[in-house]
Amino acid sequence: MAKILFVLTGADHWTLADGTRHPSGYWAEEAVAPYRAFKGAGHRIVVATPGGVVPTVDKGSLAPGANGGQEGADDIIRALASMTELQHPVKLAEVDLADFDAVFYPGGHGPMEDLAVDADSGRLLTATLASGKPLGIVCHGPAALLAAEAVDGASPFAGYRVTGFTNDEERQGGLADRAKWLLQDRLVEIGTDFQEGGSWAPHVVVDRNLVTGQNPSSSAPLAAELLKLLG
Repeated sequence: MAKILFVLTGADHWTLADGTRHPSGYWAEEAVAPYRAFKGAGHRIVVATPGGVVPTVDKGSLAPGANGGQEGADDIIRALASMTELQHPVKLAEVDLADFDAVFYPGGHGPMEDLAVDADSGRLLTATLASGKPLGIVCHGPAALLAAEAVDGASPFAGYRVTGFTNDEERQGGLADRAKWLLQDRLVEIGTDFQEGGSWAPHVVVDRNLVTGQNPSSSAPLAAELLKLLG
């Protein structure tokens, strides 16, 4: 049995370019699908957030339209209610990587608000990448990579093939023109080799111990790849 750390955003909004707060948090499917896969394989999960706050789910991710209909929405709501670890997160600053076998970051717009500038998260990501332990990050979760810094000040993820929520998907979602910055642009700026798949279609990129997924539908396939790395 492996012990997997889920690092979730502690934010309940995303601040747009005009200063308004867009309600957000973590995206339900991106937490639920990997949780089910890892638990189904017999692994233990611990949730961590900045400050140890109970994470907020993006209400939009609970809507029928985001889950293939009302039945899917009801299923995801039940699943979240059963994930008791979400109600008892540890403080991200107190996490010891030695206690875990793998690390996973779900998305949602929340990480664009806090994890993108969180030094504790940045140090954890840098250490996980260097350790060789499986590291999975999906959708807007790769915003957290922006806070990771090597000794020379460069990104430890420079040169890695990655994916994440694309500019086109942000435009189709209606928020690109209101954003302070776009995730794809910033990931390219820090030197990653960004791999863009089709909008909203599952797309997972594996580079050494790093597994990234483009969007919510990439969550389950990403979890499957992470399980392969766990062995």
